[in-house]
Amino acid sequence: MDYIIKLAFVLLIFIYSWFFQIQNQEWDMLRSMLKDANNIAVHDAAQELDETELTRGRLIIDPALAYDNFQHALQANLGLDNGLSPQVGSRFKNQVKIVKFDIVDDSDGVTFPLLYEDSEYGITKYIKGPSVIAVIETEHPLLISRAKTQEPIRVPAVQEYKFNK
Repeated sequence: MDYIIKLAFVLLIFIYSWFFQIQNQEWDMLRSMLKDANNIAVHDAAQELDETELTRGRLIIDPALAYDNFQHALQANLGLDNGLSPQVGSRFKNQVKIVKFDIVDDSDGVTFPLLYEDSEYGITKYIKGPSVIAVIETEHPLLISRAKTQEPIRVPAVQEYKFNK
C-alpha cells in the first residue's frame, strides 16, 4: 500500500511538471509569433509616408494610414479578424490588443537622434530617424490554474528610418 501511495504521488508530480512545461512552451511560441508579427506590422506602418511632404525633404508618416496598415498586418500574420480576435485555425485563443502605437517623425519638431523613453512599457532606445513604435499584448496561455495570475504576453517593436551621413 505504501508503494502505491508513493507511486501515485510521483505520478502526480510528473503530470503537473509536464503540464507546466507545455504551458511554458506555449508561452514561448506565442511570444515569438507576436514579436515577429509586431516587427512586420511596424515595418508596414512606417511605409505610409506623406508624399507631398516627402517632396519637401521631410519624412512624415501618415498616422491614419500607418495604423490601418499596422492593424491589417497583425490580422494577416496572426490569423485575426477585424477586432483582433482569433479566427478559426489561429494559434491564439485570446484577443490581441494594441496597447501603444506611436509615431515620431519630422512633424513633431524633434531632432534626431532622439532618446525615446517609455517607462510604462520599458522602451528606451536612441532612434536615428522617423519611427513607428508599437506594443501589443495577449493573455498568457493557461493550462494549469494557479493562485498567482500571470501577466499578459507583451511585446514592443520599433521601426525607424536611419539617415545616411
